[in-house]
Amino acid sequence: MSYKSRAGVALIAIAIGFTGVIAPTPPAQAQGLFDVLFKSPAQRQREKLARQKARSQPQAAAPAPKPVTRVRGPSYHTYRADKLAKVDFSKLADPVVTGAIGDMVLSPLGIDAFAEGRPALAELSLRALPESAKAIVDHYSHHPDYIWVAGTAVTERARAVVDVLANADAVGLSPADYHVEIPAEAFDVTRGAERQKQLMAFEMKLSAAVADYILDATRGRVDPNRISGYHDFKRKSLDLAASLEALAKSADPAEALLAHNPQGAHFEALKAELKRLEDLDEGKRVTIAENLLLKPGQSNPELANVMAAIALNGSDALKVDNALVLASYAGKPEYDDEIVSLVKGFQKEAGLKPDGVVGPATRRALVGITNADKIEKVRLAMERSRWLPGVLAARRVFINQPAYTATYYNDGKAELSMRVVVGKKGNQTNFFDDEIELVEFNPYWGVPQSIIINEMLPKLRADASYLDRLGYEVTVSGRAVSSSSVNWNAVGKGSGIGVRQPPSDGNALGELKILFPNSHAIYMHDTPSKSLFDRDTRALSHGCIRLKDPRGMAAKVLGTSVADIGSYIATGQNKQVNLQQKIPVHVSYFTAWPDEAGVVNYYADVYNRDDYLRKAIAATDEARSS
Repeated sequence: MSYKSRAGVALIAIAIGFTGVIAPTPPAQAQGLFDVLFKSPAQRQREKLARQKARSQPQAAAPAPKPVTRVRGPSYHTYRADKLAKVDFSKLADPVVTGAIGDMVLSPLGIDAFAEGRPALAELSLRALPESAKAIVDHYSHHPDYIWVAGTAVTERARAVVDVLANADAVGLSPADYHVEIPAEAFDVTRGAERQKQLMAFEMKLSAAVADYILDATRGRVDPNRISGYHDFKRKSLDLAASLEALAKSADPAEALLAHNPQGAHFEALKAELKRLEDLDEGKRVTIAENLLLKPGQSNPELANVMAAIALNGSDALKVDNALVLASYAGKPEYDDEIVSLVKGFQKEAGLKPDGVVGPATRRALVGITNADKIEKVRLAMERSRWLPGVLAARRVFINQPAYTATYYNDGKAELSMRVVVGKKGNQTNFFDDEIELVEFNPYWGVPQSIIINEMLPKLRADASYLDRLGYEVTVSGRAVSSSSVNWNAVGKGSGIGVRQPPSDGNALGELKILFPNSHAIYMHDTPSKSLFDRDTRALSHGCIRLKDPRGMAAKVLGTSVADIGSYIATGQNKQVNLQQKIPVHVSYFTAWPDEAGVVNYYADVYNRDDYLRKAIAATDEARSS
């Protein structure tokens, strides 16, 4: 073999190496030997100069990873209340008014009392909610006649309506918003024109107050969507002019006016509780240190306050069963077995986990809340209830986030109630109404963008195969790809990345999910994390509602048996079953709400939404009073 042939074989051996896989770049020594054997001196010189030039130029830096911009939830706003609008009486002040003469009521002498009082409108300045201001002009333009006045006197119908407005407090509204003075019965008969002006002013003021009351009673004084993006309600719209006409024709306008408030056992229970609380004295109250965490076997001087609270707020049955322990307690700080047993009994009665640990939930139950606090919670509940339908459907699902419960109603009665897990404070569950449409068995979990960006992306930048190993499916603009093939450094908000978890025993949604499609991607579902339901405070999810008994709820909404639900799940196949009839679902937020017996229960304000609603009501009061 010649020298050149032996050199060629050597080069091939070097290039192939020991593995048999062609290397992308030959070793430097082999490349130098190749140049000597096969390239001319001129070619070698040109390539040398090119390499020197390339080395002298600065190397382009690798692109920096795209910054991770967190996907954040909605924010809370500074509430902007509706401003009152001036009623434009210019269309009514003209004696030529559109409307049928037959609608007018003439006095015995044939005098048109409304026309006689019309000059007062030119001087009358009156403000009302914008919808009310328009409705008054619309109504009296088409019906130029008194509703609340007859001849020279205020009618009894009007007095009954004024009483309803004055007692607006009983339904959680503010009487100051609807205050109207009734003109004195006695007047100088020689000054009839002045009397008619006085009555005309009363007529318009009462109609404006009634229109405002109808709006507030029907939809609430506060627009919840202005509080935060966590509220999602289409604000109710009303034909107020038609409502005024209906009151004018009603046999009992006072009752007709009250009927604009929410109807149903829940609102009646809130009204009764408000009256009961307002009739009570504040009473005695025990305080316990807010940071108390007392476990069995420990010693803490706050134990004396714990015992005093049980003696004050414990049930009669509990106190009878533990009379000796309560009577013999002398203020000692040792938390021994006898006292632990007493605390466990109190916890069980309060619906808490009876573990004997005095933590935040047990402390709140021991201390209770003041009468004034309860009154405020009931008033807030009455305001929130106006955001819901005026009459709740007989068949419905009602989720109350602060209570951590979901309840199925049929024929207006609760048939199934269970514990739920709701969103943690950083991933709050929204407050809205919707309709349940279908149940999905062995579901896929479409991972929300907030979780992909906020939680998965940092891990994927360190390990691109992270999702592949966990069995997740990844898509880029709808095309399936492997997790390891994605340049996660270039991924951010709006990158078109999709991630979903196929059905499996470890699927985050468990066996099934119950869907009511909405823009918040919130639904009810199962969970493999069953132990979370044992906790007293269950604001732990990313926003969806986890059910303790998902099979039971699915059977109720589908109108079938739990056994049938089990047969769907047993197939292991992803399957959707549509409801024969959609069911209203209320994903609600009430820190005071009645149970089936009509007893109002009180709950911790897990998201501090009571505070925001209080501020909104205060802003409304200020806007209306100014």
